[in-house]
Formats: sequence, C-alpha cells, structure tokens
Amino acid sequence: MERVKAADAGCFAGRKCDAPAVAVKTLASGAGSVVESGMHNWVGKGAGLCLGLGLMFSVCGIEPTRTVRLWPGLAPGDKATTEVERDLTKPTDNDIAGRRLIRLGHVSEPTLTIYRPPAEIDTGASVLICPGGGYHILAWDLEGTEVCEWLNSIGVTGVVLKYRVPRREGREGHAAPLEDAQRAMGLLRQNAAEWGLDPARIGVLGFSAGGHLAAVLSNRGKERSYTRVDAADDLASRPDFAVLIYPAYLTVASKGDEVSPDLPVTSGTPPTLMVITQDDPVRVENVLGYARELQRQKVPMELHLYPKGGHGYGLRRTELPVTHWPDRATDWMRHGGLLKKR
Repeated sequence: MERVKAADAGCFAGRKCDAPAVAVKTLASGAGSVVESGMHNWVGKGAGLCLGLGLMFSVCGIEPTRTVRLWPGLAPGDKATTEVERDLTKPTDNDIAGRRLIRLGHVSEPTLTIYRPPAEIDTGASVLICPGGGYHILAWDLEGTEVCEWLNSIGVTGVVLKYRVPRREGREGHAAPLEDAQRAMGLLRQNAAEWGLDPARIGVLGFSAGGHLAAVLSNRGKERSYTRVDAADDLASRPDFAVLIYPAYLTVASKGDEVSPDLPVTSGTPPTLMVITQDDPVRVENVLGYARELQRQKVPMELHLYPKGGHGYGLRRTELPVTHWPDRATDWMRHGGLLKKR
C-alpha cells in the first residue's frame, strides 16, 4: 500500500498533523464490507490518518478500527455518477479557530468509520456522528473525525457517518441522508457483538444540518424510509440518546416556530441534549421550539444556551464558553448512566 503525505488539516486540541498517512483501499464491494486503512504501523505516533474512499484526511492521536460500506452497489434512488468525492475547501474559505477544515463533497458511497477507545476504558457505548454542511458538503474533520477523539477519551466508540451529499435532485434534502442514517443504525446493532458495542447504548450526535438529521432519525425509528435490504434493516433504527449541536431546520419560522413536520416528536423520542447560542444565524428559536415540543411530550432533555459563539465551531476550543460543550455532554452522558463500564 502506497504511503502518501497527510493532508494539512487541523487536529483536535490544536495538535499539528505532520506524520505520513496511508491511503485506503476497498476489500469488498457489498454492504457492510470493510475498507482497509493500513494504519496499524502508526499507533501511538501521532500519525495522520487517511480515511474514506478516494480522499485523504488527517486526524491526530487515534485511528479507525474499520470503515464499512452501507449499501451493496448503488445507494437507494441514486444513479451512477462521474463526480469524484473530494475536499471542496477553497483558499478563500474561512478557518475555524485558526485552522482549516475539510469540506467533503460529492459523496455517493456512504460509509461508517469506526473509532474504538482503549480497551481499559471502553464502556461499550457508541455514538453515530452526523457532520453538518447544509446537506451540501460534510464538515468532515471539524464535525466528524475530531469528535471521535473526545468520545474515545471518555470510553465511547465514535462512528462517523459519511452520508450522501449534495442534496439529490427531486428529493428533500434529508431524504438520502436519512436512508443512510437508518441503515447505519441497523448495521451497528447487527454487528454490535463483533464490533464491541452495547446495542442498548447507541446514540447519535449531529451538527447543524447533521443535527437536523440526528433529530429526524430520533423521530423516525419505527420503519425504514427505503426497501429492506437484509436482516440489518429488521433492527431498530431509533438511537438510544441524541446530542444536537447548533442544529438547523427544526422549526418552521413562518409558522411561529412550530416543529417541522419532519419531526413527529412523541414520548418515545430518545433523551436529548442540545447546545446553541443566542447569536447563531440558524436562530435560537429553532432549538427552543423543538425543546418546547420535547417538554410537551415529557421527553428527558437538557438545553445549554450561551450568549455568543455563532455557528460551526465544532469541538475547537476558544475563549468562548460554548466551545466547552463537550464537558457538559460528558456530564449528561455520565449522569444518564451511559458511561458505565460493562
């Protein structure tokens, strides 16, 4: 396997990635097939990691256990495309906390990339991570791979969902991503024993549009939005808990911020943690309206509202208190019994 120089992307906690990364290759083409990362030689050396299909990424300190495809062949409703999955970041695009980010576009082969914590602290809990990007791109490192290092540090397996973007013509923006998310939850539960996961402690965490996707997944867990593929689709797609970080599209502003029809909240909606700031351009009312409906349905929830921070900060810490939200989420998960070792 050919070694290549890692992409110059910022890493969690500000550490620089300057070690080589390794290209990936697919070992099988069916659903649930493994994509070889070839990273084992770099454990503990702060190496850059190379993930995905056809695109190099870097993240420091951790490496994926496995990457698997979601679908056998083309994803539901998709057609073959000549577009190549790639980082669409331009030199003129804004940095976050002084570092660039990967804006992954033209995703047509959805995958799960799994990061396990060290065995001595592994709780068995896991979180499906939905990066944001307006259903146009995926903020792959900022709101994806960087989240895994924090989750691993508290004994939780991080699973980054590479869902289809951009929006498919003639379909709602979240339609194809929801299929990918539902499929992902089924595969996680089907393979829980092999992958070291507790099937009763699989949550979802999403940012911005990914927060909307996480909320839709939380409220559409009874039936699949696609035709059954295999036994994985017989298992529940409802997450056991949800974390929504500056989520978008939760309410309809023109209707007094009523909850979006995409989100049929019931008493069965999973316990939910939400974080947003008053100066977020997606509007704080977007989250307050959803919180109000969760309260009406008596769904356990926790809401952290900060005055400043804007949108799209991920886990990159600054002087703003909102960027310490992972500490609040850790407390919430611990008090909810999600971090108990098996």
